[in-house]
Amino acid sequence: MLFVVGMAAVLWGIGAVMGTPKAMRWTLIGILYLAVLLMHFVLPAGHNLRVATGETAKPWLLLGGIFAIVFAYRTGLKALKQRAVPMQDAETPSTFREVELERYARHIVLREIGGPGQKKLKDAKVLVIGAGGLGCPALMYLAAAGVGTIGVVDDDLVDNSNLQRQVIHDDADIEVPKVHSAAASMRAQNPFVEVRPYHRRLTVADAPDLVSEYDVVLDGTDNFETRYLINRVCVKLNKPLISGALTQWEGQISVFDSANNTPCYQCIFPDAPAAYLAPNCAEAGVIGPLPGVIGAMMAVEAIKVITGAGLALRGEMQFYDALYGENRKIMLKKRPDCPVCGVQKTG
Repeated sequence: MLFVVGMAAVLWGIGAVMGTPKAMRWTLIGILYLAVLLMHFVLPAGHNLRVATGETAKPWLLLGGIFAIVFAYRTGLKALKQRAVPMQDAETPSTFREVELERYARHIVLREIGGPGQKKLKDAKVLVIGAGGLGCPALMYLAAAGVGTIGVVDDDLVDNSNLQRQVIHDDADIEVPKVHSAAASMRAQNPFVEVRPYHRRLTVADAPDLVSEYDVVLDGTDNFETRYLINRVCVKLNKPLISGALTQWEGQISVFDSANNTPCYQCIFPDAPAAYLAPNCAEAGVIGPLPGVIGAMMAVEAIKVITGAGLALRGEMQFYDALYGENRKIMLKKRPDCPVCGVQKTG
């Protein structure tokens, strides 16, 4: 047996000296092995060649089996490596800097988001209308989450009374346009996102052009006129609209997405209520952390819409009662006579 092993070593050495490819050298050794095995099956017992190679074929069969297992394992491992997508491509898109990968690591390890979902966030454009109670937490969490482009629309200035709940602004920002104060905080929190501040009120004239530049819209306004305008434009452009509202101790949130055949905002609120039935925060008051809760929920829904994770609140409205710590949801239905998305809609 040692004689055959020696021959195999000689074949390998000569091949190495001559520069013969490894595959050819293994082929020659394989031919030698098969020749030895054949001798044991063909030649009679006691033959000199059988005696010289161990007298029985059992050791050779065992050796061949071990080699076959090792070869199969290595071949399978190689095939798996070739099929596998490198980590850089599968989980950590090459467009991210190393510091971004570390920053978003808690997203990337989430099964529902992962590297592809984080890449969708980086490529997404989100427009937040209103940099007040609802807009502040939504903006901060969207920036922290790595949404690539964030637009913020508001014509107001920071007031001292805002600081009880609008935590994106500081005391030093009083009398500063809210969009610029918010943009500074977002850039300080995450310098890898693009922030576009629009210090103006959204109007019928400019809303379609502005909304068309974005993938998702968040409505954090506090008046029905603007809410109806945003809804009309989003339905017309098939943009998902995430709407939040709050008063005193209670908040609500829903996702209106006409592209997915959900009801629109005006299906649920066909007419603006009388002013005394829907007072604003200045008139009715609001508990400070409540906008943070609903605004953060709006950011979560935006992330879900962008990445496709879970089930967004399409066709549902969620209510949060902070005073009693209760959550509830109701189903929403389209109205056939809705002037915005119904079958009888006009223009």
